[in-house]
Amino acid sequence: MTRSFADRHIGPDDTELTRILDVIGVDSLDALATAALPATILDGSGLSALPPAASEHEVLGALAELAAANTVATSMIGLGYYDTLTPPVLVRNLLENPAWYTAYTPYQPEISQGRLEALLNFQTMVADLSGMDVANASMLDEATAAAEAMTLLHRASKSKSSRLVIDTDLFPQTKTLLATRAEPLGIELVEADLAANGLPDGDFFGLIAQTPGASGRVVDWTEVFAAAHERGGLVAAGVDLLAATLVTPPGEQGADVCFGTTQRFGVPMGFGGPHAGYLAVRQALARQLPGRLVGVSVDADGARAYRLALQTREQHIRREKATSNICTAQVLLAIVAAMYASYHGANGLRAIARGVHEHAVAIAAGLGAAVVHDTFFDTVLANVPGGAEAVVAKAKSRGINLRLVDADHVAIACDEATTPDHVAAVIESFGTAIDPDADTATFSPIETRTSDYLTHPAFTRYHTETAMLRYLRALSDKDIALDRSMIPLGSCTMKLNATAEMEAITWPGFARLHPYAPVDDVAGSLRLIADLESWLADITGYDAVSLQPNAGSQGEYAGLLAIRRYHLDRGDTHRDTCLIPSSAHGTNAASAAMVGMRVEVVKCRDNGDVDLDDLRAKIADHADRLACIMITYPSTHGVYEHEVAELCALVHDAGGQVYVDGANLNALVGLARPGRFGGDVSHLNLHKTFCIPHGGGGPGVGPVAVRSHLAQYLPGDPLEAGSHAVSAAKYGSASILPITWAYIRMMGAAGLRDATLTAIASANYIARRLDEYFPVLYTGENGMVAHECILDLREITKQTGVTVDDVAKRLADYGFHAPTMSFPVAGTLMVEPTESENLEEIDEFIDAMIAIRGEIDQVGAGVWPVTDNPLRGAPHTAASLVGEWDHPYSRETAVYPRGLGHSRAKVWPSVRRIDGAFGDRNLVCSCPPLEAYES
Repeated sequence: MTRSFADRHIGPDDTELTRILDVIGVDSLDALATAALPATILDGSGLSALPPAASEHEVLGALAELAAANTVATSMIGLGYYDTLTPPVLVRNLLENPAWYTAYTPYQPEISQGRLEALLNFQTMVADLSGMDVANASMLDEATAAAEAMTLLHRASKSKSSRLVIDTDLFPQTKTLLATRAEPLGIELVEADLAANGLPDGDFFGLIAQTPGASGRVVDWTEVFAAAHERGGLVAAGVDLLAATLVTPPGEQGADVCFGTTQRFGVPMGFGGPHAGYLAVRQALARQLPGRLVGVSVDADGARAYRLALQTREQHIRREKATSNICTAQVLLAIVAAMYASYHGANGLRAIARGVHEHAVAIAAGLGAAVVHDTFFDTVLANVPGGAEAVVAKAKSRGINLRLVDADHVAIACDEATTPDHVAAVIESFGTAIDPDADTATFSPIETRTSDYLTHPAFTRYHTETAMLRYLRALSDKDIALDRSMIPLGSCTMKLNATAEMEAITWPGFARLHPYAPVDDVAGSLRLIADLESWLADITGYDAVSLQPNAGSQGEYAGLLAIRRYHLDRGDTHRDTCLIPSSAHGTNAASAAMVGMRVEVVKCRDNGDVDLDDLRAKIADHADRLACIMITYPSTHGVYEHEVAELCALVHDAGGQVYVDGANLNALVGLARPGRFGGDVSHLNLHKTFCIPHGGGGPGVGPVAVRSHLAQYLPGDPLEAGSHAVSAAKYGSASILPITWAYIRMMGAAGLRDATLTAIASANYIARRLDEYFPVLYTGENGMVAHECILDLREITKQTGVTVDDVAKRLADYGFHAPTMSFPVAGTLMVEPTESENLEEIDEFIDAMIAIRGEIDQVGAGVWPVTDNPLRGAPHTAASLVGEWDHPYSRETAVYPRGLGHSRAKVWPSVRRIDGAFGDRNLVCSCPPLEAYES
């Protein structure tokens, strides 16, 4: 009999599943559901709207039909989105390579050196091209990067003003997101034509401009920026990094912060994303930079090593005091952009930029007096009184999409894919023939940049395909991703990203669509999106879904924003308190603060459940101010709380709304629906439950789902002012939605339910087998956990001195990525096997943990000292074996802890344990100079 896709996706076969259930003590998956979940929330009516399961080839055929229903026109729309020619060596060996796309966020840096080096290259590229000192390791998109820049200016400015000046030539989607973020924080936006009129009257804390602007205009901002500084304001500038290869960058014109996107560096438009935004700052602001920052440190042997720097800024530590709720970055796309820059180098990028500009100049020459601005890079704005629609229609008939600015103006954006034929067709659309002798001298030269950039070897060594191929392979060999090992991360659901799910994302029918393309061009994508919205609503029990949020944190923000607007529309302006259990994800509190809510923490009981007595007391204290409660279900402690329905009722009775964080939806699909057991709104994580890969820390997608009374408050079109959009594109990271569409379509209702129950079964199997070695901290009724379990090492650490860090690093010597460390409880490990791992791999992990417990016992017994043992010395590199060996344990114990004959492939970490404190004290966040390599 032909095996179904679900059989391939779910790891344990029937025999293995029987053994798993025997250990747990139940005789079937249905019996497991009854034992683990509260009867009050079990919901067998879900998934009724899903189509029947289809095979991989049937689904690929259906996706091909959807892609064919899209029209891949030549896009000359611009507004921050441009066609780009991704080098095939990067498509095959990076974007389509599971060694890169299945990796996790590099919180275990010793086994993440490859992607950390690639991200350091990204930071260096951005800092060099923008003219700034420090860049972070990517933002979600350009508009959200601008919003982060706004709040950074607000924090860092010494001005007491709440006013922010924004230039009228900002991209419209950027203006919309600034307005969305500003309103709950009490920030007033003042729009002005800064190039024409200078600064407006009155005080302000900051200024945001952009070059080139939405109209294509290139402006020297030096005097305006200096004037802003003289009046006590800080300055942020959006900058096109390709333009910055020719034009003096804002960092050299006096900007304090630069933001933008790296989309045109080899990352397809993809109907809106995912793309890597960026944020870069002067050195004085480096420690206020939101998001992730890769830094250079040293390992235990003094060798250079990379790590995430300043991790105390992470939301799980700072909570409502966090400067941002950013959790997911866009790592995979940032790496594509960085490698694009490495492959082309400074000279190659400059040549591409000159080609783009020359095509724009040729168009401008053909249009003559219709051209509005005489200084531009890639975008020409033409004035055709009353004729704009006709011009756009004529270009459309020639297969080219131009941007209709208004009835009198058309914008034409050139890019890397623009050809002389495109130039000719555009000019013909205006009714003007090309004049081969046209005088282009009337257009101002833009090549004003004199500073060098991309001089580091990372950008000079890899210009041939052979060199790039080997560089990518060398980097990926330094990392552990899902293609090498189980990644048992609690709360992060590192499950199989099947090849059939991934295949369509690079097809031109999905990848080459502009997010603002005419609606007739994107019929296939809109059908796919409508399917997903319907399916996700059915799975979750909600009434409406928006796919716009391009990360889980943005889904949280959109959901809380909907709650806030709901209360305001009802006149409940006083409802500003958000109750959050002490066990919650850190982004919950950060998101609440961003929408202007006050956070009140609700205690948890000793068993990990929300303390309903404390909840009642908090509700009584804040009843008239209660806006909502944010809970995670199953709880962050990995347990199905049996009082969840009562909890929801208590909040509703007090006039509040219930936000159910969907981070743990992998334990609910097909069994229970948050929209039916009390939730008013949830965000989902398509990069967790629905198989979009983590990509080393992004992309993510965080759709927001709501009951009908909140539907009108979902985020709208970012091109429409007042739409409360949360991402730069209406459908967010649309080009990776085919992954989730394919997963749901191939699994079908029965497959999805079996996946959930298998994940629960595997977690309980691990909990039962490891409990005698590492006590399981929390269990629900019947001694069950949900899809993950927390192993408590606190007493072990107290007795032996061995810490969770020691165990995590030692697991690398056994060939495993570590579980989640010290979240949600310090001194613990949270393990989530997912449904994708078969019993052989689960048992390998369990055996490794049992062996590590044996090593811990030897430390406890005094056989090895606390300061020098295989755990404290872990991880061990091949280089550490060479030369003198003065440890009380053998070389073989160090690197082959289960013996040379063990069948599991050896993983060799490339560095020893990294000194994090050294890296934070000596903050270096760009590629070390050449001398560092020579030394």
